[in-house]
Amino acid sequence: MNQFEEIFLGLKQIFLAIISFFTTEYFRVLKIDFSLWTLFQFVASIVVLAYASGKIKKLLVENILTRYRLDIGIRQSIGTIARYVIMILGLYIIIQSAGIDLSAIGILAGALGVGIGFGLQNITNNFISGLVILFERPIKVGDRIEVGDITGDVIRISARATTIITNDNISIIIPNSEFISSKVINWSHNDRRVRFRFPVGVSYKEDPEKVKQLLMEVMADNKGVLKNPPPDVWFDTFGESSLNFNLMVWTSDYVQRPRNLRSQLYYAIFKKFKEHNIEIPFPQRDLHIKSGELPVEVRNTNGYTNNANAK
Repeated sequence: MNQFEEIFLGLKQIFLAIISFFTTEYFRVLKIDFSLWTLFQFVASIVVLAYASGKIKKLLVENILTRYRLDIGIRQSIGTIARYVIMILGLYIIIQSAGIDLSAIGILAGALGVGIGFGLQNITNNFISGLVILFERPIKVGDRIEVGDITGDVIRISARATTIITNDNISIIIPNSEFISSKVINWSHNDRRVRFRFPVGVSYKEDPEKVKQLLMEVMADNKGVLKNPPPDVWFDTFGESSLNFNLMVWTSDYVQRPRNLRSQLYYAIFKKFKEHNIEIPFPQRDLHIKSGELPVEVRNTNGYTNNANAK
């Protein structure tokens, strides 16, 4: 035997030892003997299944369903449900291929039930709540919602929690059960058109009809204000020192940024009022105090008088 043959036999023995190491059955789970190679195949199959289901969801949401002009929230819900179905069917096939008797999983399910009873209630509650959200769709991806003191846009609905991003670009993770057990304000549940009310006050000496005309011009010039439904100006109240109006503004572009739209309108209103000499009042009072036990007269700039006893 020459040196080349000795090296070949040595490599062959090492190769056979490696194969034996990975194919030898070292442990037993659910009445099935597992080798390292079998375990590797099982884990690799699950990883590939998770990756493939994610790619299929992305293809379904971004390519296939876009042809039907569905809302992004509906597409995301369909894609997530499809991924869950693929994962369940894939796991069933992988378990069957591994030779695991599904009846033996009943024992594991019983043990898992005990675990759920002691420490996994919240996880199970959030998972079931996530399924309810996907099927019932009280909220969906892209919606503008308000939960407690948190306001933002839904960017992702997962099995356990929902991710909301605020106007300050802060992501907030909220458990799914919060959307089932708490009050949720959905600003865009029906469609993306939302009406905002922005207050405006003018002096008592101004003509309300002229004020309304100027405010309507300001809203007509703003591209963020929808023409249909049309904006309007409501005469709200006679205030202490001003005539109070409400701008009734419909928008779909500024659902996430109502303050931005309000700021634009207020800038334009101030400029318009200045051009037409419309006075924007501020509270003023004249205080007259007389000697002795005489009443104190407080006179508002609008002419109303309040009396109080002074000592």
